[in-house]
Amino acid sequence: MTQNSEIDQLTQFALELAEASAKIILPQFRKNITIDNKLDAGWDPVTEADRSAELIIRQMIEKHFPSHGIIGEEFGNKPAASTYSWVLDPIDGTRSFVIGMPTWATLIGLYRDGQPLLGVMNQPFVGEMFYGNPSGSWHKHHGQTNAIHVRAPVPLAQAALGTTSPYLYGENSNFEHLRKSVTAHRFGGDAYFFALLAAGHLDIAMDPTLQIYDIAALIPIIKGAGGVVGSWTDNDPTQGGNVLCTSSRDLLDEAVAVMQGGL
Repeated sequence: MTQNSEIDQLTQFALELAEASAKIILPQFRKNITIDNKLDAGWDPVTEADRSAELIIRQMIEKHFPSHGIIGEEFGNKPAASTYSWVLDPIDGTRSFVIGMPTWATLIGLYRDGQPLLGVMNQPFVGEMFYGNPSGSWHKHHGQTNAIHVRAPVPLAQAALGTTSPYLYGENSNFEHLRKSVTAHRFGGDAYFFALLAAGHLDIAMDPTLQIYDIAALIPIIKGAGGVVGSWTDNDPTQGGNVLCTSSRDLLDEAVAVMQGGL
């Protein structure tokens, strides 16, 4: 098997994982379901939809690729006996899920030798899926699949920015400076902003203090579409932390400079 055919096979399997999890999640969306809280102080909701979706994904991986590792938000880590590890967030944006907003997504990423190889972002209620691998990135909507690309580079002053919430940045005045430096900004999109960046609708998508399962699936989609993935601190964005993605290297450098207080 050639490397490309192996990646194609794994990509197809990742799409099947997303479709299988959607069948578990959708019947529970906008229903009166039990919401548990993971935190003793604060609110980090989890539902049976999160847990049951991750379980079906894990079962499929263990059946078809038993040597692959698994990193999952709900059920922890299974060590790899090969170079591959899947990174799963069955419902990214559970806060949106429990209030009926269709901005949540299932994130399925695959790492090879510790680096992102392919990723899928699925929003089955809206009926669209974004996915990417080293060959490119695609958007699938109601049966039609099209290649996607980031939009043409723009300077920071003309950029559109998306992030989950300004409150996540705490007292960081540099983010407020960045927000005021761009043409447009929107909040509340969770993983959607990163997918929309890849599809050419945004110029900057960013979030602080991410876990690996929040970003793993999105990196191959952004890179496959020609985007750039970085951070305004010294963390490795492939492992989470403070993640800043842009449509061009120059724009990343401008945004990082602002977040570091240099502009």
